[in-house]
Amino acid sequence: MQLGVSARMEELRDRIRRFIRDEVFPLEHQYLNSGFREILPVLSAKRRRVQELGLWAPHLPEAYGGLGLPLAEFAHISEELGRSPIGHYLFNCQAPDVGNMELLIAHGTPEQQERFLLPLAHGAIRSCFSMTEPEFAGSNPVLLGTTAICEGDEYVINGHKWFTSSADGAAFAIVMVVTDPQAASPHQRASQIIVPTDTPGFNLVRNISIMGDPGEDYASHAEIRYENCRVPRSNLLGRAGAGFALAQERLGPGRIHHCMRWIGICERAFDLMCQRAATRELASGRLLGSRQTIQHWIAESRAEINASRLLVLDAAAKIDAVGVHAAREDVSLIKFFVARTLQRVLDRAIQVHGALGITDDTPLAYWYRHERGARIYDGPDEVHKAVVARRILQGYGVDVGM
Repeated sequence: MQLGVSARMEELRDRIRRFIRDEVFPLEHQYLNSGFREILPVLSAKRRRVQELGLWAPHLPEAYGGLGLPLAEFAHISEELGRSPIGHYLFNCQAPDVGNMELLIAHGTPEQQERFLLPLAHGAIRSCFSMTEPEFAGSNPVLLGTTAICEGDEYVINGHKWFTSSADGAAFAIVMVVTDPQAASPHQRASQIIVPTDTPGFNLVRNISIMGDPGEDYASHAEIRYENCRVPRSNLLGRAGAGFALAQERLGPGRIHHCMRWIGICERAFDLMCQRAATRELASGRLLGSRQTIQHWIAESRAEINASRLLVLDAAAKIDAVGVHAAREDVSLIKFFVARTLQRVLDRAIQVHGALGITDDTPLAYWYRHERGARIYDGPDEVHKAVVARRILQGYGVDVGM
């Protein structure tokens, strides 16, 4: 599908696709069976190779060492990187770093950019994003119990977070905290504050085990307790009370990143499924792909992946053109539609592989464990469906409070 792809982007995408296939796929078995830390020296060397090839940080402006791609073009690259569990990390555009870089570029002070953004852009450190709390519904970011109280020139932070993505080994967190509980609007009560993870009172309780896998480093989801954690007031990101607005600004493009990564996963799973169907013999001596059920899965998967890609690219182009707030309905559409496609394609691919599909000899089981959350994080499917339906029904004069 070449729709909307310039000759320049097609060449770049093809270069990255070959790199992922030739230099990254061979590393996956060791990563899946050994873990991040054991293979880190190999990954670090491969990151340097990406830099040498001039492919580093495609989402970042050229001034920060990136390729300066707009969102709609980066979406194509994100799909290619998504074909491997370690693709985004090797190119320094993995979540949550990619979103944190975008926030720091748009709202960071010169001092914050020097201390936090530049090392992050260069790949010298990692970061995490700390918003969700176990005591409150994660689908509503105005429901927060973590507070930051001003004492002189410092904020004193107290609260309980979980699913603080990639906190293990991160140098700093961007934390969503209530700074003005009496604000007239609940959307103006919270702020975002940068907290170095070596600050006393930043306590990493555990890496939460996800379907039997606690993860490590960038592939982890931590529980954090902030206990009288003191940081300078100069660590406030943006203005006080703008935390909700910054979260929405971050999450809109972030959902484009996620969805195109998911499509990359789908394409890899689809390829593995088709290879298996074309080579695996049944007891009858015929190939697995001769069965009508398998053929239907292949056809349905192809249609769903293609439709998902077009939806996401359309949403990305709209964000580039008119901003994330004007594309809110489009972002909700892709969030639940592509997450559903991901689950279906992965499940079919695993079923076609039989017992092999649930081993770590392919990346399918890894993705099945780690990406079931796609229908939950960044807003569960049901919330996004309600957003879309209510906006549609408003056009028909329906009271959306029904």
